Amino acid sequence: MPAIHRLSDPLINQIAAGEVVERPASVLKEVLENAVDADSQAIEVLLEAGGVRRIRISDDGCGIDKGDLALALERHATSKIASLEDLESVATMGFRGEALAAIASVARTAITSRARGAGHAWRVEGPGRAPEPAPLNHGTVVDVQELYYNTPARRKFLKTEGTEFAHCDEAFRRVALARPDIAMQLTHNGRVSHRLPASDMTRRVGLLMGDDFLNHARAVSVEAGPLQLTGFASLPAYSRASRDAQYFFVNGRFVRDKLITHAIREAYRDILHGSRHPAYVLFLQIDPRTVDVNVHPAKIEVRFRESRAVHQFVYHAVERALGHSGAAEAGRDAVMPSAAPGAPPAAAFGHYAPTPTQSPLAMESAARNYYDFAASARPSEPGAQNRFNAPAMPPENAGEAPPLGFALAQLHGVYILAQNAQGMVLVDMHAAHERILYERLKTVLDGTPSIQRLLIPAVLSVSAREMATAESCEEALAGMGFEISAAGPTALSVRTVPALLASADVGELTRSVLAELDDMPATDVITARRNELLATMACHGAVRANRTLTIPEMNALLRQMEATDRADQCNHGRPTWTQFSMAELDRFFLRGQ
Repeated sequence: MPAIHRLSDPLINQIAAGEVVERPASVLKEVLENAVDADSQAIEVLLEAGGVRRIRISDDGCGIDKGDLALALERHATSKIASLEDLESVATMGFRGEALAAIASVARTAITSRARGAGHAWRVEGPGRAPEPAPLNHGTVVDVQELYYNTPARRKFLKTEGTEFAHCDEAFRRVALARPDIAMQLTHNGRVSHRLPASDMTRRVGLLMGDDFLNHARAVSVEAGPLQLTGFASLPAYSRASRDAQYFFVNGRFVRDKLITHAIREAYRDILHGSRHPAYVLFLQIDPRTVDVNVHPAKIEVRFRESRAVHQFVYHAVERALGHSGAAEAGRDAVMPSAAPGAPPAAAFGHYAPTPTQSPLAMESAARNYYDFAASARPSEPGAQNRFNAPAMPPENAGEAPPLGFALAQLHGVYILAQNAQGMVLVDMHAAHERILYERLKTVLDGTPSIQRLLIPAVLSVSAREMATAESCEEALAGMGFEISAAGPTALSVRTVPALLASADVGELTRSVLAELDDMPATDVITARRNELLATMACHGAVRANRTLTIPEMNALLRQMEATDRADQCNHGRPTWTQFSMAELDRFFLRGQ
């Protein structure tokens, strides 16, 4: 066996580069975070060949003093932290002090910087070099060229120029979304890809995610003690085939966390099914001392001290935002709750209405004319008025009309045509009724569940971990309708199950509960199974196509939609209604042109 010896500093840096510098996007991310930490107001990024040939980031931040410039390229040298206490409450994007050293070990790296108040700028080219005078008005310029020039084997693992640029573009988007107050520009091969002026959060999200996302999203702004969540979560109509439109930030840092992903997925459980994925841009503000960001060198993973509390907070905040029915809010302007300290202020979101809005407008005249016209076509015989059964119109001094207006007709036995103050409303009656029934079934069954006692107890062979879980969570399982006890060292006896799930496979159901009990409570597993059954029951119980509804029945359905949570989507995520404004109709028919 060879003798133990110390590795050289260049080799140590290249080993670290394997974790920090995975591809050009990794370089861009690290340097952009340093620019943000430097209190910059404007950042410009220039890329060549997808970032492989060149990555140049310039900012107008505080700059680096001459004495610190050479030290910036040394390993574990940083101005962000100085003690363990600082590490446990990191408030900056960078803090490990190894990114620049790792980058400089695998690419030709030069830093030019002029500190505020300095007479001129200084430039250092590579580690171990002395700084030299250089021209620069202010801020810092980091120029990284020929990535992996000295490790050609690593360079062979890079993808095509287009693929590498796509990763760089994504890294740029994440920083740009986190800091809308900073003007940012991205140029690739001489072509400007993004030019983002400093603005509020709504405008920045619209520029990067598209206005279509904003038009199909609900604003989220919730505060609970030290936790604040703000941002936007899309409705199912904007669902995606992949997770490419999911951005979650913890104290301004983009992260991918299984706990958070699960919480948001659960919030969408009742309105988004199948293989579709939601889109969202959400910002969580939390005490830095309660979250560990020093989990991985890339700093994209975090660990929460009170993970269960964070999960429940995010889940309920998103679910509450998505639960409000646009049908109930169609006649009112959406008001953004005030944001919490440290989060993007409510004013930054601007005025945002997640669903079609309309001004209060009495419907007596238009609706009364319609019913007078309909009455004139009816036979004038006794009892004819009662058979038509038209709903009474509001009096002249009635308040504002219902958000979804009044029903006018039924189209092909499938859609309800209604008129509200803004224009025309079309409702898919089966999808709408399906959601109404589903929510009612859940309300009826939200209590102590009925249990089904098994004629012969089911005996399952389990692992030691499953046995321990069953014993430690016996009370929680009993509350959900399970009576489980030990039948031996490696066997469990199941005597009762929730009555609603009596037809399910007892062994599979019990094992799935035990398997997920460490991360999530049993209630979530049982609720998911129960809701699948309730959704099927609601689908079969809802009105079917080609069933003729009377005007009062149609109006009753509209009023129930306005009073039902999540009435904008059916149980499968399809929209239940849509609005056509008078302006849209006028444009279609070229009125006034």
